[in-house]
Amino acid sequence: MSSIPEFGELLAGAKRSAVHLETRDVYYSNPRFETWQKGERTDWDDRASWWRPFHQQIADAVARGVDVRRARVVSEPVTEYIRWEHYVTHANLAAGERVRWLPRRQATDLLLPVNDFWVFDGQLMRVHHFSGDGDWLDKELRDDPGVVETCSTAFEKIWGRAIPHDEYEIK
Repeated sequence: MSSIPEFGELLAGAKRSAVHLETRDVYYSNPRFETWQKGERTDWDDRASWWRPFHQQIADAVARGVDVRRARVVSEPVTEYIRWEHYVTHANLAAGERVRWLPRRQATDLLLPVNDFWVFDGQLMRVHHFSGDGDWLDKELRDDPGVVETCSTAFEKIWGRAIPHDEYEIK
């Protein structure tokens, strides 16, 4: 795992596109989620309080002309974690990422990859592995053209059916 480049390095090398598929309803917890659970909300006017290096990496890629897209396949009614993700997606959008949501019920006839991933320029894929309860396990890099094409095609089908963030209503 240590030989796999960090996300920022992979994104910095992207020239045209970076697409991200998320398929889980629960991910590992983190302090920002826990704070949100306690009722605290982000002051979106105070960018310094929520802007992270990740957001800058996205903004830099978008400024270079990289199309950064994220599709989330979610069960409805959504979990509390997904409710929080929907709330904090404001930061992704501010960085220039485009985000869409696909209710799992609307994906029955699609073949979905079983792991979350990023695909860079349709050639390199970083696969994320999680435990059943959402804890991060590890990542792997795949450059097999058949695997990357299969997952890229699945992403495009999901993207085409998914609902833009500003139109998706949490249920």
